[in-house]
Amino acid sequence: MPVISSKQKKDEWHSNPKNWKFGYIYFNREDKRIFPPKKNKLLGWTINFSNPISIVVFFLPLIIILLLLFINN
Repeated sequence: MPVISSKQKKDEWHSNPKNWKFGYIYFNREDKRIFPPKKNKLLGWTINFSNPISIVVFFLPLIIILLLLFINN
């Protein structure tokens, strides 16, 4: 039985179309990374929307900006 390295496993997750909702939203419950690479790895990282921490990291700055805008008006 061959041993699969963590890099191989991450590459399998990344290339699996089932982990990409609508073709560009990464959603993989097995992958605990907050910021996995985008579909085209040369373009940087994306958010793993199955990870609750990544959702907070994504929405918290937006909420803070909106609150600051409303407070200043």
